[in-house]
Amino acid sequence: MSRELIVVLCFIGGLVGVVVGVIASLIVNATLTHIALDITVIMMAVGFAVAVRLFFGIYPARRASRLSPIDALRYE
Repeated sequence: MSRELIVVLCFIGGLVGVVVGVIASLIVNATLTHIALDITVIMMAVGFAVAVRLFFGIYPARRASRLSPIDALRYE
């Protein structure tokens, strides 16, 4: 999988999370108490989601690509 596709998938996942969070906050706001939404916090959450997915997606793949196939199969 290319890095660009991974970034796009991370971004889409972050946006889905933001939409679900906004809907949940609107429901809570209508029923219980007042919740303020800040665009800075939303952007930080999406950025964090992308960074985590990139790290946990690319780092193990790079480590695995540096192994020789014989060594990789030996440990399974």
